[in-house]
Amino acid sequence: MKRQTRTLIVVGLAIVTAGLASFAVYEVLSRMPVRQVEIATRSAVVATKAMPVGTRLTQDDVKVVPWPAKTPISGGFTDAKDVVDRGLVAAVVENEPIIDSKLAPANAGAGLLPTIQPGMRAVSVRVNEVIGVAGFVVPGAHVDVVTVIDEPGQRDTISRLVASNVLVLSAGTRYDQEDSKQGKAIRSTVVTLMVSPVDAERVALAQAEGQLQLTLRHPLDVASADDTPVVWKAAFFNTVPAANPPAPRPAPRRSTVQPVAPAPIVAPAPAAYVVESIRAAKRTEETIH
Repeated sequence: MKRQTRTLIVVGLAIVTAGLASFAVYEVLSRMPVRQVEIATRSAVVATKAMPVGTRLTQDDVKVVPWPAKTPISGGFTDAKDVVDRGLVAAVVENEPIIDSKLAPANAGAGLLPTIQPGMRAVSVRVNEVIGVAGFVVPGAHVDVVTVIDEPGQRDTISRLVASNVLVLSAGTRYDQEDSKQGKAIRSTVVTLMVSPVDAERVALAQAEGQLQLTLRHPLDVASADDTPVVWKAAFFNTVPAANPPAPRPAPRRSTVQPVAPAPIVAPAPAAYVVESIRAAKRTEETIH
């Protein structure tokens, strides 16, 4: 038998042996029973579907599922009866755990009322596509409210900040806006804002006396806006309004101090010189002026 033939026979036997061994191992492993490791669980109430703000929860909106006991849900519920008939103050998605911070207090109802924080007020303003920032003022956005009014008695127009960093509770004629969830613009006729009681009065006064404008904010921008009013003439014509003329400067006061007469000048006395003379044995002194 040739050497090449022997090599081919050996390689073929090795391949067949390896194939049979692999098949045998596969059969053994496939017939092994699957071990199930039991993990300690506890019940948790989750949402059965995505729901917007203001939804009153029913028995069909929630379900109880097992949840790992090692990672408990802070503020969660274990019984569906604890969340039924309570309103949502924050939107939830499907299979999201229901926690207490996303629910209105018991017997507080649903809709817009539970979303108003204690000490705050909800005020609605009429807007159009321009005032509503092309329809992108949606629930959950933060805006600044600016008014444009005519300055009384000055025949000039000014713009003034009414409220800063205001939360939009609802926008449009419907409370649950489906288009806003997809990031699309919505046509709004009324926007409801959550403001302080003082800002609510300012918004009502500005809406009655002038025109309101909403400016959209970045979600992370929480700094207060500059409330310095902008005057039409000063902003576009670089002139100072006539309402604030410069105050006249007072005239200089005359001094009442009497001048003091100069002291008389006294001429210095002429200098005197003493001359000492020695003649023979006689010594004399003479004074010369």
